[in-house]
Amino acid sequence: MSRELFWFGVVGVSAMLAHFALVAAVLVPAGLPPLAANVAAFLLAFQISYWGHRRKTFEADHIPHRQALPRFFMVSCSSFALNELMYFLLLRFTALDYRAALIIVLFAVAVFTFVLSKLWAFSSAKPA
Repeated sequence: MSRELFWFGVVGVSAMLAHFALVAAVLVPAGLPPLAANVAAFLLAFQISYWGHRRKTFEADHIPHRQALPRFFMVSCSSFALNELMYFLLLRFTALDYRAALIIVLFAVAVFTFVLSKLWAFSSAKPA
């Protein structure tokens, strides 16, 4: 379990940094609204997360992509929906800077993502 948590952290932080950098250093400064930039950054972070968690965190190369990819995409979309809702609420109802709000959201959603990824997305259980 400690190996999984270590790699979940490494992969997650890598995806989070890419996500944050794309929003804060590229897309918002280029004029894209923060919520729209967040969607684009999600697509980049998804790729980093899927491959990193598949290979390192859960060592799930033996699970077919046709099973793991759609499951992880569903986990990621659920996580992103929670991410976007929390981000919207923080931007709308607090005085937090968009970058600080994004960091809070990304960390908060990580626990949800780990549990669903471990127990379902990269589980060896056959699809229903």
